[in-house]
Amino acid sequence: MPTQLTSASDGIVTPAMEGAARAEGLAPETVRAEVAAGRAVLPANPAHAALQPLAVGRAFRTKVNANIGRSTEASSQDEELKKLAVALRAGADAVMDLSVGPDLAALRMAMLRACPRPFGTVPIYEALSRAGSSGADDAFDPDVLMAVIAEQAAQGVDFMTLHAGLLREHVPLAAARLLGIVSRGGSILAEWMVNNGRENPLYARWDEVMDICLRHDVTVSLGDGLRPGCLADASDAAQFAELEVLGRLVRRCRERGVQVMVEGPGHIPFDQIRMNMEKEREICDGAPFYVLGPVVTDIAPGYDHITSCIGATAAAFHGASLLCYVTPAEHLGLPTLDEVRTGVVAYRIAAHAADVARGLPGAREADDAMARARLDFDWERQFALALDGEWARCRYRATAAPGVTDHCSMCGREFCAMRTSKRIMTRLGKR
Repeated sequence: MPTQLTSASDGIVTPAMEGAARAEGLAPETVRAEVAAGRAVLPANPAHAALQPLAVGRAFRTKVNANIGRSTEASSQDEELKKLAVALRAGADAVMDLSVGPDLAALRMAMLRACPRPFGTVPIYEALSRAGSSGADDAFDPDVLMAVIAEQAAQGVDFMTLHAGLLREHVPLAAARLLGIVSRGGSILAEWMVNNGRENPLYARWDEVMDICLRHDVTVSLGDGLRPGCLADASDAAQFAELEVLGRLVRRCRERGVQVMVEGPGHIPFDQIRMNMEKEREICDGAPFYVLGPVVTDIAPGYDHITSCIGATAAAFHGASLLCYVTPAEHLGLPTLDEVRTGVVAYRIAAHAADVARGLPGAREADDAMARARLDFDWERQFALALDGEWARCRYRATAAPGVTDHCSMCGREFCAMRTSKRIMTRLGKR
C-alpha cells in the first residue's frame, strides 16, 4: 500500500494532502513537495477513520501536541477520555496516549474513535504493561514489543515514538550524568541492554519495524531516549551520540517510504536552544523536529508550563515544527483536566508567537484584528479572537462595572489610554 511519502515522491497529491493544505490555506502541491522532500510529515493511518489530516513541517504553522494517559496509580479510562476532549477543545493539533496498565487496547480504541486529530503512542509502555511489570528488565520481551507495534498500527495509530537511537554503547555516557536517563522508554531499554548484554531490539530489528509502518503508513517519531532531564546534562555526549544514530535512522525510513520526524531535548539552557535546533536540522537532513519544551530552568515545579514555553517559543523560531506541551504538573504528578487545558493554551501561545516572529503569511492577522478591537472597545470581538476566549470573557466580567463597555478596571474611565488615544486621533484627523 502506498504511504503519504511514496505517493508524494511519485508526484501524487492525496486527499490527506488536500485536507492539510486547506487547513493551512496553501496549495496542495506545497504539502506534496514538502512531504516528498522529507521536510514535513502527514501522520494519517488509513485505519484512523475520524482523522482530519494536518501537516507538520517548517512550511506550515507550528503545531502543538498534548500528552495524556493514565498511570498505574491514578486516573481511569473515563478520566482520560475527558482529558482528550479538554485538549481538543483547547486547540491541540495532535494527541499522544502515554497510558500504562491493563486494557490499553480498549482505551486506545475509544480514544481513536473520539479523536479527529493525529493520534500517537509509545508502544514500549504497553509491551511492559502486558507483563504486569513495574519496570523489571526481565519482564520486557522484544517479541511482545514487535507484536504491540503491529497491533497498535492496525488499530489506527498515526504516529509512534520509538526509541531506536539509544544504543548499548551510549548507556555508560548516560550513567555519568547528574540525572541519568529521564525518558521512561529510554530507561526501560537501557536497563534491558545492560542486564542482557544485547543491543537495543528496536535498532537491531529496525527492518521489521519499517515493514509494519510501511504497511499501515504509521509515521515514525524517533524518540530521544537520552534527552537531558536537567540543565547540567544538556547538550552532552550522550544526547548527541544518540542524535547521530537518529540521523541514520531518518535516512533508512525515507529509503523505505516511511514518514519520519525526530524528537528533541527536554531541559536546555536558553542560550543552547538555537544550537540544538540547528544541529538536529543538519544531522537529520531537515526532518521535522518535535520538541518537549525545552524547559529552560529546573527550579520552578508547578510552573513548568511557563519555563518550557519560554524554550518552546525559541525552539519553534529556530527550527522545531511540533511542540509537545508541558503542564503545571510536570515533575509533580499526573495532570488534571484543568492542567491539560492550561498546558495546551500555553503552548498555542508559544507556537503562535514563533509563527509571528518567523513571518509566516497571515500569522499576525489575528493580532492586528485584536488591536483594532481593543481600540474600539469591542469586547466580544476580542473574546472571539483570543486563544482562550472563554477565560478572557470570564476574567473581564470579574472586575468590569455593570453595563460599562468603554473601558476596563485597569485604568478606569479617567485614565484610560485608549480613550485618550482615540481623542488624539480624532483631533488630528487620523480616525
